Amino acid sequence: MKPRRMLLHIPLAVVVLAFCRLGTQAQPGSLINFAHLEHLTERIELAGDTVSIIHVYANYPTYEWVDAKESGPEGIACVDDAARAAVLYLRHYELTGIAKSKTEAKSLLAFVMKMETPDGMFYNFIFKDHSINGAGKTSFKSFGWWGARAVWAMSTGYRVLRRTDPIFAERLRIGVELTFPHIDTLLMQFGKHRNVGKYRIPQWIFYESGADVSSELLLGLTDYYRATQDRRVRLYIQRFSEALMMMQDGNMKKFPFGLHRSWETMWHMWGNGQTQALAAAGMLLRDRRMLRSAGDEARGFYGRLLIDGFLKEMDVADSSKLLLFEQIAYGVRPMVVGLLRFYDATGDRLYLKMAGLSAAWLIGNNVLNQRMYDVLSGRCYDGIRDSTSLNRNSGAESTIEALMTLVELEHYPGAMKYVFFRKAYAGSTQRYRYTVHRNADGDEVTLALDVLKPYLRLFEGEKSQRFRTQIEKQ
Repeated sequence: MKPRRMLLHIPLAVVVLAFCRLGTQAQPGSLINFAHLEHLTERIELAGDTVSIIHVYANYPTYEWVDAKESGPEGIACVDDAARAAVLYLRHYELTGIAKSKTEAKSLLAFVMKMETPDGMFYNFIFKDHSINGAGKTSFKSFGWWGARAVWAMSTGYRVLRRTDPIFAERLRIGVELTFPHIDTLLMQFGKHRNVGKYRIPQWIFYESGADVSSELLLGLTDYYRATQDRRVRLYIQRFSEALMMMQDGNMKKFPFGLHRSWETMWHMWGNGQTQALAAAGMLLRDRRMLRSAGDEARGFYGRLLIDGFLKEMDVADSSKLLLFEQIAYGVRPMVVGLLRFYDATGDRLYLKMAGLSAAWLIGNNVLNQRMYDVLSGRCYDGIRDSTSLNRNSGAESTIEALMTLVELEHYPGAMKYVFFRKAYAGSTQRYRYTVHRNADGDEVTLALDVLKPYLRLFEGEKSQRFRTQIEKQ
């Protein structure tokens, strides 16, 4: 069968990027530029303390701050964004030693802690006058999405800062452990499930099916256990991991190819961090089942996304309910970092290379051949609306998620080289599904899925050309 031809846009000139003057924290040759995130950041006084907030939206062409109003009056800034930005800065500090990132992280964590109530729940948004939005449907006091992200941030903060800043870290530890009664309440349902058709739904995760949000809680609990070796937290990790694995279906040959459902029978690409969370937890606990689950999605499903193209969402119980767009950076980070964590666990360089090819979406390897992340400004566009149009706004979530992806990726030079490859075309035969990527120098790689055996392989250079020549004759 003839391959499906696709546009091949000339990639970024790596040499130019290496010598661009970037943001204040960039290192020579780095793609990391915090300038736009710094633009979104504001220092405010809140409940007797100076904290940092991240303004939610910034719209093209001026990129001035814009309030959130999608779900009624929401506010100017939220725990959801501050917590993720804190994780970003903590990881940047941990990987580079740049002190400014530690300072930024602490100020954001101070905001997160101010939004926690004495009973371990969280509000999410603040208004322009810096009062807390206590009644909005995206801000009411609860332990859900914003609580999970807060635990992730505070746990990572405790692990990273406990030796260099023990007094501040102790505040974070107290904040994390205030949430344990709510985790215990969730886990009172451990072992119970319900069925939606043939699909099993565990009842001991957020919202009785929220595997997506539970994966972000699991990332935090894993970091907390790394720091504390608390047996209670180890049990939390094991039980939430059981739930995530229950919501996995198929394998490399059988639909839906090892994906982890997000909730009910739905899968969506944004925020679906199960492979990232299970790979990290499985490596820490030396749990082969967790690692096998992460690997099944990495090979069976992520491989297909790289070959066939990214999606927004689908219902695994109804194949007609599939959407390609909108595609956003929050969909790319879990995939990229999940592949990196699985590489950490296995040492298999296939996943390192797949992570680089996945992150290339940010640099132009997408349906629009459009750079989503601009290294000169530090902005990441808010999404690809459809096959012809781009959302040029650049809010907090997109900016943070793009930077989280690149901060992690730059720690792996073996993955970074693939960021500058773009898809030339994809094809299929009775036996193979494959995609060919090339960079500006004409270097070529082919990612191929043998659907009969099955296995996933990446061929480079002459091996790529030989493989392609062989199957395209068929």
